[in-house]
Amino acid sequence: MPRGEGQADDLGLVLVRELVPVAVAGLLVQDLVATSARDPLLIAGTSIGYGVLLAWADRVAALRRGLEGMGYREALLVGAAQALALVPGTSRSGITITAALLLGFDRPAAARFSFLLSVPAGFLVLAKDVLDFVQGEVSPEALPSMLVGFLAAAASGYLVIAGLLAWLRRGSLLAFAVYRVFLGGLILAFWL
Repeated sequence: MPRGEGQADDLGLVLVRELVPVAVAGLLVQDLVATSARDPLLIAGTSIGYGVLLAWADRVAALRRGLEGMGYREALLVGAAQALALVPGTSRSGITITAALLLGFDRPAAARFSFLLSVPAGFLVLAKDVLDFVQGEVSPEALPSMLVGFLAAAASGYLVIAGLLAWLRRGSLLAFAVYRVFLGGLILAFWL
């Protein structure tokens, strides 16, 4: 069956391809993100803006296909959305779920793909941390706490994913969108 007639690409290759936008963006803007992008107004704005976009996507997104419809094109677009998460205040899972919804995937498929995307992105971060350690930018004393942090993040992430997927089988993402808008409002109230 020719590509474009419903045939899904190999999910492993799709996940590798989605790394391209986030890896390129990460290398290009890492200094900006670590310094001037930490502005509380930017964080509040991205939290509110992407919260509203998520609510809209959850309500109006059409087509509603499953994860088996995820191909290279969709992976690149969701990967590009994941690159937006480099901007402080942007939820990585929120922006990738929003993008997948807008591409026509149902809620559980959008969430599953978002969480699958976090695995290769997490390995990129881990690889950078290992490189920093090898180059002497991280002290050996920091390794145990880094390992504990990695394991705690993996375990808590697994539990959150299981809970969210169970929720999405019967509910919407509106609560998460409202939380993002509320958080942005709190930040604005505190800093203004």
